[in-house]
This record gives sequence, structure tokens and C-alpha cells, in this order.
Amino acid sequence: MSRGAHEGMEPNGRFVRRPDMQAHTSQISGTADLARWLFSPQSSAPRATWLIRLMAGAVFLSEGILKLVYTNQGVGRFTKLGFPFPDTVATAIAVFEIVGGVLLIAGLYTRVLALGFSIEMVVAMLTTKIALYLGTSPLAPPAAPPKLGIWAVLHETRSDWAQLMCCVFLLIVGAGALSLDARRAARSSL
Repeated sequence: MSRGAHEGMEPNGRFVRRPDMQAHTSQISGTADLARWLFSPQSSAPRATWLIRLMAGAVFLSEGILKLVYTNQGVGRFTKLGFPFPDTVATAIAVFEIVGGVLLIAGLYTRVLALGFSIEMVVAMLTTKIALYLGTSPLAPPAAPPKLGIWAVLHETRSDWAQLMCCVFLLIVGAGALSLDARRAARSSL
């Protein structure tokens, strides 16, 4: 089979759609649609969504600063959890939380940030709460009972869960009317 025929070209140079190429084309189209949606400033969210952005963004911002200021919250924590290159990981996550937190509060690139923060929260829960449930956590145990098991996990994961749900909400509905994303949408519609 000639190179042209393999790529969907007939020997006479005409393009032919092959079933395997159509599947590939639809995958590319689906990926492009997802990227367009993630970066789209369009939003169906109510005006009050700025309160959710403020709450989630402020927590990420403050936690990012803590990771840089206090070793036990940054490099020390990632070292205990067994992350490779804990200093690099802690710094990268801290910078993402600081910059992303500010952008989330402002409502700029909200869906992309919400996706990134959602992934971060799932990883945080998986890396810390399973060991807490099993009683094998390298981190300090909770200050008050319950100290391990399902009740300890449910209690200790409450803020992680709240952050995750805020981010999933923002991922679905967008930044809302009181945001820089809304300004971007207004400019793009002109």
C-alpha cells in the first residue's frame, strides 16, 4: 500500500474518507469541543456564584501561601506522603494554588482552574485519607477522636469535600455574571 493510500488518498490524489480516519477525526473534534468548552467564558451560573468562587479561591490562595511559608505544610508534608521530588511538587502546587486562587476569585479561566483544582482535591483525598482510614498515615493523627477509621476520614475530609464540590459546581456552570470570564464573553460577542 502506498503512503498516499495509507493516509486516505487514492493513487489519483483524491482524498477518501476511511472508517478508521472518521473515528480519529471525531476524536479530534470531541477533544477540540471539550477544550473550547473548558476555555469558554460563557456561563449559565447565577450572579451569586461569585460567593462560591470567593470561598474556594480564598482557601486555595491561603493554603498555597501556607505551603511556601511552613515546611510542614509544603515540602515536609509531600516528603512524608512519599511524593517524588517533594520540594518541586510542593512549590508547583503552592504556586498553582496561589495564582489559581486569585484567578478563581476574579473569575478568569474558571472552568480550567476548577478542573485542575478538582483533580488536586481527589489526589489529596486519596493520598491522605486512605492511610488515615487504615491507621497507617505518615501524617500526624487528628487532634481529637476519632483518630482512625471511617469516622476519622469523614471528619477530616469535610473541607476537602467542600472544596471539591465547589470546584465541580464551577466546572459545570462557569464563573457567573460577576466575573472576568463574563467580560471576556461580552467582548467576544461584539
